[in-house]
Amino acid sequence: MVKVMIVDDDPMVVKFNGHYLNMVEGFELAATAHSAAESLRLLEEYEIDLVLLDIFMPGMGGLDLLTQLRRIGKGVDVMIVSAACDSQSIKTALRFGAVDYIIKPFEFERLNAALSAYRELTAVMEEQAQLNQNELDSFLLSTKNRPVREPLPKGIDPHTLTTVWETIQSLDGNAFSTEELAQLVGISRISMRKYLDFLKQRDLLILRLIYGTVGRPVYKYRCLQSSPALKRFLF
Repeated sequence: MVKVMIVDDDPMVVKFNGHYLNMVEGFELAATAHSAAESLRLLEEYEIDLVLLDIFMPGMGGLDLLTQLRRIGKGVDVMIVSAACDSQSIKTALRFGAVDYIIKPFEFERLNAALSAYRELTAVMEEQAQLNQNELDSFLLSTKNRPVREPLPKGIDPHTLTTVWETIQSLDGNAFSTEELAQLVGISRISMRKYLDFLKQRDLLILRLIYGTVGRPVYKYRCLQSSPALKRFLF
């Protein structure tokens, strides 16, 4: 388990980034700090593998903290998560060994990619005394080679979308109504209609009028594609 400390002077950002961190397998939030001075103290108290570090903080800034960590030989990895996007800040961070640089605001996918690459590389380096170039490149270049996810429209939650899609897949091609799927997923019929419209607009579902033996005909959906079809939208 990779033990992480989040350093940011904004409590809401700390909470937000901690929530994201908990969504990535293999990471544990071990400590949080709201200043560089506090983080230095906590690094003496806790065993930390990775620091998610902001740059703009009162007193000692994140870059000064990073350079001091290197001067004193503190063996902790640092990933910058900051709104600072000027080339000088980025150069300084990378020059002093930041393992990645994420510019606020960011999507979960970017942080997920960075953390996943870090987790995989550190795991391999612990298991193997030596790496060849191909093995090293597979980790160092992994975030660059990941496909860009298309943004979801407002009102579409990625986790709910995943649940909706997996439920549709479990029906094995059988037709279903909005109300039937809403009951299976556990959300309202109005909310479900938004997700089904989203999937239909992307040619993942087809809507047809179904004539039964009794009662009025009803509109039902049927899945047109298999589960990988949503990979450009989901994590």
